[in-house]
Amino acid sequence: MSATDGVKDDSPDQIGPGLNRKQTFLGKGRRFIKAFTTRDGLIGRYDYGFLFKPNLPFMKRERRAAPFFGLNDRMPVFLALLLGFQHALSMLAGVITPSIILAGQGAANLPQDLSQYLVSTSLIVCGILSSIQITRFHIYGTPYYIGTGLISVVGTSFATIPVATGALAQMYSTGFCPSDSSGAPLPCPQGYGAIIGTACVCALLEILMSFTSPKYLKKFFPPLVTGPTVTLIGVSLVKSGFEGWAGGSGLCLSRPETGPFSVCPYQGAPHALPWGSAEFIGLGFSVFVTIILCERFGSPIMKSTAVVIGLLVGCIIAAATGYFDRSGIDAAPVASFIWVHTFPLSVYGPIVLPLLAVYIVLAMEAIGDITATCDVSRLEVDGPLFDSRIQGGVLADGLNGIIA
Repeated sequence: MSATDGVKDDSPDQIGPGLNRKQTFLGKGRRFIKAFTTRDGLIGRYDYGFLFKPNLPFMKRERRAAPFFGLNDRMPVFLALLLGFQHALSMLAGVITPSIILAGQGAANLPQDLSQYLVSTSLIVCGILSSIQITRFHIYGTPYYIGTGLISVVGTSFATIPVATGALAQMYSTGFCPSDSSGAPLPCPQGYGAIIGTACVCALLEILMSFTSPKYLKKFFPPLVTGPTVTLIGVSLVKSGFEGWAGGSGLCLSRPETGPFSVCPYQGAPHALPWGSAEFIGLGFSVFVTIILCERFGSPIMKSTAVVIGLLVGCIIAAATGYFDRSGIDAAPVASFIWVHTFPLSVYGPIVLPLLAVYIVLAMEAIGDITATCDVSRLEVDGPLFDSRIQGGVLADGLNGIIA
């Protein structure tokens, strides 16, 4: 049966050893030189205007589908760099936001240098772990793989935030995390270390799940179960989002009449205002409206980076109206890496069961993401090769959880 009869051809990426002759190092070198020294290799014949042409009202625009590149198709170098940068921007907000939430007021209350370190480390680690998921390594002497071999992004998960913030609140109430004489929470790096230490142990469950047949995983955890679970996680994050929109989720949330937190984020901060002030609402609304406009009228590349564009517009307005203080930027290090700071690791018993449930949900999310990626990449979504991608993707997700 030909490919035009509706059968998806996934043959180039087979499970076992390939029968085709492997390309020599000299051949790879020639192809690399050709990619950077010829027009077809550098920019190709792609219509780059399609990526940047906005969908403005009352503007006539030709309706056509975007060009499709298969899993093993060659892509011009410039287009690959452009689309890679587009994807990096689209994942930026989702990668750094969990770190900002967990390090900020209402969570671990970490000092500014540690918060900056967590943001930088999130970006570094997500880049490294994404390359593991994309590359797909074969475990020698076994039928198992690490990674999917598909375009994937490994990012920090929002699913851990409700468990982590609840655990930190419990740590402060039990004295595991310190507070001052007035009861205000102090920085708690040991609490953050307990959360990531417990997460490392609980990630072993997802690794074990990766060696289970995807058929049984889908049977035990159908979308009817995992769907509402993920929805409830998102609903719980809406509260944090609205609190941040109105000024923050720290101690100023209770609107005390006196003290350092009578304004948000604290007394002495640039343009500090009471929680819920119209200025905060308006600034957040400018971000919201920008994202909506990009999604509705933006070009394809603007739609993919709508969140980043919205944040950029908000930052420009905030800088122009005096919400920024350069002292934190000036004091930040020029470069950072993973082991610049460390946290005392431990296992915090009360969150073991909740985190085990989170990793089950993450495994199901990984299966759904891999299935969707195979579908949009026009690859098989059934059969042994697809099951191998599921196994490798879930295993990589569990290992990445331990490494991260």
